Amino acid sequence: MSLSGSTRRDEAATAQAAPAPVPAPAPATPPAPVGPGGRTSPVLLAVIALCTAVTVANIYLAAPLLGLIAHSFGAAASGVGWIAAVGQLGYAAGLLLFAPLGDTAHRRKAVAVLALGVGAAMAASSFAPGLGLLGAGVFAASAASVVPQLLVPLVVERAPAGRRGMHLGALMAGLFAGIVAARVLGGAAAQAYGWRAVFLAAGLLTVVVGAGTAALLPSGARAGGPAVTANPLHGMARTARALASSAELRRACLRQGGLFGAWSALWTSLVLLLTGEPYHLSTGTAGLFGLLGLSASLVAPLSGGLVDRFGSRKVVRGTYALAVLWLPLFWLGGHRMWALCAAAVLVHAGLVAGQVANQARALAATDTPAAANTGYVVAAFAGAAAASALSGVAFGHWGWTGVCAVAACWLLLGGLPGIRTHLRPRRR
Repeated sequence: MSLSGSTRRDEAATAQAAPAPVPAPAPATPPAPVGPGGRTSPVLLAVIALCTAVTVANIYLAAPLLGLIAHSFGAAASGVGWIAAVGQLGYAAGLLLFAPLGDTAHRRKAVAVLALGVGAAMAASSFAPGLGLLGAGVFAASAASVVPQLLVPLVVERAPAGRRGMHLGALMAGLFAGIVAARVLGGAAAQAYGWRAVFLAAGLLTVVVGAGTAALLPSGARAGGPAVTANPLHGMARTARALASSAELRRACLRQGGLFGAWSALWTSLVLLLTGEPYHLSTGTAGLFGLLGLSASLVAPLSGGLVDRFGSRKVVRGTYALAVLWLPLFWLGGHRMWALCAAAVLVHAGLVAGQVANQARALAATDTPAAANTGYVVAAFAGAAAASALSGVAFGHWGWTGVCAVAACWLLLGGLPGIRTHLRPRRR
């Protein structure tokens, strides 16, 4: 979509309400499959959603395999929970270094190089002789798995103003489909072929899908924003400036950090609960529990429509209200399978709705969407990694009740901005 004259003046007048950077010029041959006016076509949107699913699966692949990994190295299951946390920390580190490149003209090159990096790191992890090297490989693979966050700003920039939530919801559907695939397919395949083969296959799939996605991306530079470079240190500086200048962005970060941390604490420790007392399921059977997460993939497009219709603030408040239902159900699920199943559906629905709403707010908060998106996702994954690490300790000392207490603390921290806003006297 090429803007000129009066259209540019209209864009500037409404920039505070909904920043809409001028899309890139027409890509060089071969052209990317974009729709009229430079908008993202359904084909490219579907490819990006697939790429999101494949790459994000690498971050969560270790969680359902913790039992097999522990057995392979002769360690206790509760003693290898840090491997899952390392993946989330690696992703946060990769976001700081690489995700701001979404504001540059190097998306094609960055996506291809990062996909190759994931493949190499996953291959190295599959041959790791000890837990230390495995953790290093998972960290590196997760750091390079930030490809979706380079593509989110592109999709949002090219989406029609009234359908940004829907387009973002499509990407979130891919993201949660990848999480489900990591748990279900990863757990089942590892039961049959071993966790090392699963790591190797996941790395190869990432290379293939990442290279295909890079070939379809538009290659033009993002116009209408501040000058940017491909220097990762400069990208980190832009992220810091975006966080410092926007209270709205900081609120979105804290709210999603609370939701994501609570989800991560429960979901990371779930395999320990299901394979131990009182359920005694196999790793493969426990992985099938992830099918309940398909609810997130179904809810994501609906959540985008709700954001477009009612606004992100109302949707975020609804997700925190939903936590009043699923957190007690998770606690009861320590001894009742039906409660655990119901809680799994509700927590995924709440998380994805919060993700779509909070990310929409974060991307609209500044005129550098990739930098704002970086700060937002780093905060969310940092909160998730900390909660994952604490949940392993809590499970070892206090069992499933301790894990639920960690989740409750994260929800309380994430809900503080909303509580303060609600209690603050309104100005006349």
